Amino acid sequence: MYIEKINGPADVKRLSAGELETLSEEVRSVLLKKLSEHGGHVGPNLGMVEATIALHYVFNSPIDKIVYDVSHQSYTHKILTGRKAAFMNAAEYDEVSGYTEPSESEHDFFVIGHTSTSVSLATGLAKARDLKGDTGNVIAVIGDGSLSGGEAFEGLNNAAELGTNFIVIVNDNQMSIAENHGGLYRNLQLLRDTDGQAPCNFFTAMGLDYLYVTDGNDVQALISAFQKVKDIDHPVVVHINTLKGKGYRLAEQQQERFHYSIPFSLETGNPSVDFGNEEDYGDLTARYLLQEMKRDRTIVGITAGTPTVFGFTAERREEAGRQFVDVGIAEEHAVAMASAIAAGGGKPVFGVYSTFIQRAYDQLSQDLCINNNPALILVFWGGASSMNDVTHLCLFDIPVIGNIPNMVYLAPTCREEYLAMLEWGIHQTEYPVAVRVPANGVISRGIDPEKDYGKLL
Repeated sequence: MYIEKINGPADVKRLSAGELETLSEEVRSVLLKKLSEHGGHVGPNLGMVEATIALHYVFNSPIDKIVYDVSHQSYTHKILTGRKAAFMNAAEYDEVSGYTEPSESEHDFFVIGHTSTSVSLATGLAKARDLKGDTGNVIAVIGDGSLSGGEAFEGLNNAAELGTNFIVIVNDNQMSIAENHGGLYRNLQLLRDTDGQAPCNFFTAMGLDYLYVTDGNDVQALISAFQKVKDIDHPVVVHINTLKGKGYRLAEQQQERFHYSIPFSLETGNPSVDFGNEEDYGDLTARYLLQEMKRDRTIVGITAGTPTVFGFTAERREEAGRQFVDVGIAEEHAVAMASAIAAGGGKPVFGVYSTFIQRAYDQLSQDLCINNNPALILVFWGGASSMNDVTHLCLFDIPVIGNIPNMVYLAPTCREEYLAMLEWGIHQTEYPVAVRVPANGVISRGIDPEKDYGKLL
């Protein structure tokens, strides 16, 4: 096996074209074994195998600095930079983070777990390089839905003015966590359809040079493209068309299901853990909202790229129709939009993970609460153990939301209280309301809960 001889990027550079293809297959097999046994981000990593190998074949990390957006697609990067044991030996599976981590390796430059930050971070590395008179390439890897976040737009807007070496790899796998939404992705579709030749081009409109790779899972095509932009003297985007979940049939067919997975059977794709028929708050929420949507056409569910957090599977999204909106991975926009829907007489319900709502603090404070608009925000997975990576702690929603004037933040303890708070939050018209949805299984206490939560102290 070639993977056993890879202890760093220099070993990748010694391989022939055929050997690189074999290495790709070996890496994918190693990833699938660990992911099926341990869990993790499946689709994003399987789709980035060839691109990561090509990056390390062409560029000279860590002199050339590669910054991975979200960094949930950096598993192959870790394998190639001296950490393969954590992917090949079960006893060492937990020796590495699921994201880039500078304490693990000189090839990682930031701890990154939230989305749309790589271009901004990389522009800073490029500016620091130039101020010091250093050399080397700076590469930002972004994609898998991350382009819809506002910071990605801000970073790309500024990148055009760098006037120096700066490379953005756009990993276009036609997906976010669920399907992509927004005008930007229509342009990416147009670029794919025209082999990168369409005159309407988001990246060139931003002042960036542009190169398209039709098959972003062809390691030789990627090497050729990366060699063209290596040591370039101006900012350039390399747009690569990849397949999310490549090499695992079930992940290719069920891309939303296999964005992230707990341990699962490779043969069936089914989770290895049997949760039985335990009721889930996300499922409970979606069933309730769909029922209410049929009675009241002004109710609208909103997600920022994570629709199943409150139970909206693809089938339920279709059932809700225009009463469900996915704004892409853009929590700031989601909060502001919810506020305005409420101001216009609608009844918005924004479902979001605790760890991601902190990205929208200013919109919560300014656009929503100062304006005192009666939008409802459902905060899921809050708790000390819901998500425990340092980038995904689900504790900060309490100090963030609980201290904003005009916001009513409720914390139900059971099914009965939750449904009562949900109903009150949707139909009341006096306050912005947030509900911290319990992170455990649904508990029913058989109580008659309070119905009016507007009697504030």
